[in-house]
Amino acid sequence: QVQLVESGGGLVQAGDSLRLSCAASGSTFSRYGMGWFRRAPGKEREFVGRISWSGGLTYIADSVKGRFAISRDNAKKTVYLQMNSLKPEDTAVYYCAREASDGRGYDSWGQGTRVTVSS
Repeated sequence: QVQLVESGGGLVQAGDSLRLSCAASGSTFSRYGMGWFRRAPGKEREFVGRISWSGGLTYIADSVKGRFAISRDNAKKTVYLQMNSLKPEDTAVYYCAREASDGRGYDSWGQGTRVTVSS
């Protein structure tokens, strides 16, 4: 089972940028698509975006489109979430996850990294 470790969260002000990282263990990282999710206080988990195994295809949720971007470095076994123009409503715990090999959902999750955006 792969291990995913997120980092890069913190307390920032509205308008700032952050880049989250998700480092994976194991040797098969490059075979899988990866996703980012978030859970805001008192809310359900929300899909943020995903990236294909090669990095050639990305999808960003409408709620963050134009401000967030996903990339990956397969040599470093790391996927990134670049967050720009942060808003207080972006405050959440952010999780990365690995897509299941059958394409049905996500089968491995990180522990999350907290992002707090002050107004």
